[in-house]
Amino acid sequence: MLEKLFKLTEHGTTARTELLAGVTTFLTMAYIIFVNPAILSTTGMNHDAVFVATCIAAAIGTLIMSFVANWPIGMAPGMGLNAFFAFTVVGAMGYSWQQALGAVFISGVVFVILTVSGIRTWLIDGIPKSLRSAITVGIGLFLAIIALGPNGAGVVVANKATIVGLGNLTATPTLFAILGFFIIAALDALKVRGAILLGIVAITVLSMLTGNNQFHGVFSAPPSLDPTFFKLDILGALHTGFLHVILVFVLVEVFDATGTMIGVAKRAGLIPEGKPNRLGRALLSDSTAIVVGSFLGTSSTTAYIESAAGVQAGGRTGLTALVIAALFLLALFFSPLAASVPGYATAPALLYVAGLMLRETAEIDWSDVTEATPAALAALVMPFTYSIANGLAFGFISYVILKAITGKFRQIHMATLIVAILFIIKYGFFPG
Repeated sequence: MLEKLFKLTEHGTTARTELLAGVTTFLTMAYIIFVNPAILSTTGMNHDAVFVATCIAAAIGTLIMSFVANWPIGMAPGMGLNAFFAFTVVGAMGYSWQQALGAVFISGVVFVILTVSGIRTWLIDGIPKSLRSAITVGIGLFLAIIALGPNGAGVVVANKATIVGLGNLTATPTLFAILGFFIIAALDALKVRGAILLGIVAITVLSMLTGNNQFHGVFSAPPSLDPTFFKLDILGALHTGFLHVILVFVLVEVFDATGTMIGVAKRAGLIPEGKPNRLGRALLSDSTAIVVGSFLGTSSTTAYIESAAGVQAGGRTGLTALVIAALFLLALFFSPLAASVPGYATAPALLYVAGLMLRETAEIDWSDVTEATPAALAALVMPFTYSIANGLAFGFISYVILKAITGKFRQIHMATLIVAILFIIKYGFFPG
């Protein structure tokens, strides 16, 4: 049956190899079941319900990837967009989390249309490489300031004289966060699978042993999904102020998911030159998963770059994804453990992921001012204004302006021009 479903022999793999690859990928991305509820619960969403939504959304998205695309890629709510959802759309802009879920749904529908129509590929080809890399860098910096802030590690705090300042490095939560970061970095340097997950668990257990955190247990029946299930407010998300929110969701979903899938697929040899491949099906899988996740009660679901770990372990088919999905469903029974994880245990994971995202700075063309300046603006404005949306706007608008006034207007792809115009319309006519 497995051979018929996943064509293992054709892909030069075995069921045992796929099983090992699935476990490997799950261990590297399982940290999201602790981090996502911690982030989204800051909006007032029920922590336990978000935990369930995260596990189920990851399982459904990965199952779609398994059976529709037959690719060894894990899906789960993405880092960066969950922070944008919680800290910008709800926290800074003041919208309800129900409206934010409505925006996720709308972006998912738009994403499906863009994928089916082929516009998604056109968008990817049209956005400058430097800007695409800058978006990743900016999101990394955005995650870093969240991780280091008072709700995370407490290393960075507000300061009236200097805007921001250094926190109390002798505070117990801060010391735990610093220790967690070094545990994760050391384990990852030693090539230990699941380094981020192990770091989170280590700090959680240590905080319990020292009396700084309560132990709520390990196993239980899954909590109720009802507090977030089908609670999205689609009509509320159609408010004009949501124009750029939806635009940001779509743009980041397009770049993040597409780049991740192509990168992992190339490493697995799933996109041979001049031969048919299943990229189209894979792209449709991730866009469909976003819509499903919005119904369950979580931010955008996307492909995980950690899937490369499973590919490295030999994963080549959807059987790897099937194993990942099964493990996410099994994780539903670990809700007490998820509820026991303190914010200072997940902060090091956020910070470490942020550092990994900064690798993209190497892909920016720093020799060309008209490429480098918009990229730098996009990356810097995200953390400094606490908004991915503002960073994207500064990046796209400045790119078009600089290219135009330096006589390089022909280098501006229509996709880039359209996005820049949309942001100008937003800030010019709907500044609220």
